[in-house]
Amino acid sequence: MMGLVLFAVLFVIFMLGYPVGLALGGVSVLFGYFFIPDFLDFLPLRVMGVMENQVLMSIPMFIWMGLLLEKSGIAEKLLESMTFLFGSLPGGLALSIIMVGTLLAASTGIVGATVVTMGLISLPSMIRRNYDIPVATGVIAASGTLGQIIPPSVVLVILGSVMNVSVGALFTSAIVPGLILVSFYILYVFTYARIFPHKAPALSPDEIKAFKTEGYQIRLFYAIGVPILLMLLVLGSIFLGIASPTEASALGALGALGIGLSSGSLSWTSIKESLQKAVHITSMVFLILLGATTFALVFRGLGGEAVMVEWIQKTQLTGTKFLILVMIVVFIAGFFIDFIEIVFIFVPVILPVLIALKVDLVWVGILLAVNLQTSFLTPPFGFALFYLKGVAPEEVRSIDIYKGVIPFLLMQLLVLVLIWMFPEMIYLIKNH
Repeated sequence: MMGLVLFAVLFVIFMLGYPVGLALGGVSVLFGYFFIPDFLDFLPLRVMGVMENQVLMSIPMFIWMGLLLEKSGIAEKLLESMTFLFGSLPGGLALSIIMVGTLLAASTGIVGATVVTMGLISLPSMIRRNYDIPVATGVIAASGTLGQIIPPSVVLVILGSVMNVSVGALFTSAIVPGLILVSFYILYVFTYARIFPHKAPALSPDEIKAFKTEGYQIRLFYAIGVPILLMLLVLGSIFLGIASPTEASALGALGALGIGLSSGSLSWTSIKESLQKAVHITSMVFLILLGATTFALVFRGLGGEAVMVEWIQKTQLTGTKFLILVMIVVFIAGFFIDFIEIVFIFVPVILPVLIALKVDLVWVGILLAVNLQTSFLTPPFGFALFYLKGVAPEEVRSIDIYKGVIPFLLMQLLVLVLIWMFPEMIYLIKNH
């Protein structure tokens, strides 16, 4: 029962607003010290096990890669080029945002940065071109969260490490669900713009003509081709077995640095700022990870895992029913705490039960990633909604954002159901 008491105490402390990493580690150490013999002999071994995990070394590199692309203005150039490529179509600007969100997700995997960047760059432009505000905000918020599921996703890296499954397998398995989701987004926007062209108008011929000045093909290639090449460098090296996810993350960071320097858009100051921010984010992630590792050790030492497995066996919950319960809990938790905290806190607790029930852990990992992405968009607490509201013009109300994300939220839930009903879809690329 002390394991359950530990869980309850931590829940109360989180609700009071204390830092998650410090609360996890501090409370767990106190419980371990007083209730587990020789606890302090085991803890250093667990901590060193985390620090020696080579998969986790990819996290700071992927984060730095994303920050370099943000600082170098690649996202802004990409969005401008995509806008004029699709601008002649009804809803062309919205379609370009979906495409940019997909490419940025495949290049960086940082949700908050993508939502904020596209919100700053494209939302004023869409409003100026008479786009319906809910449509504009919904497209930006939904496209910005694609980094949760499309590789190289930091979520998938962390899930692979915590669940002890191959990160490469998770990356490969996430491609088909990610592409299906993007296809649904594109189909929805295209259909909506055809039915309501006044709410998602095309660019004027004069705007498109003004863009097509001398040398615009070279600008297009650099703006669109370079991010695609970077994506192929990172993901291709993993899928072809040339590099591990950790090695590929270093290739990606080096590539992003080279792109920024060669274009002259990166100064020493911006590189320094990106490094400082990457260290800050990485430190936060690893502080939470070390706290969660301590919690998992104490929870197991107090018999919490055994109690959960025994409870599942007594209640005769099948693997399906237990997984539905897990999905509901994770979805609700996503309203209040960040995905990193959810993965580090909840997954180690449910993992022994999943193993005992012989559930496919790669499939569960993809379900969790899509689930977390969905909770990011769910009103009124979704993190992506807060990110977008923070950078939106004054005329954009919260209710506009909530209305805009509903269709995309339904599409994400549909993809989640499809993955649940047809788990073989995540192995399509592996099988061929």
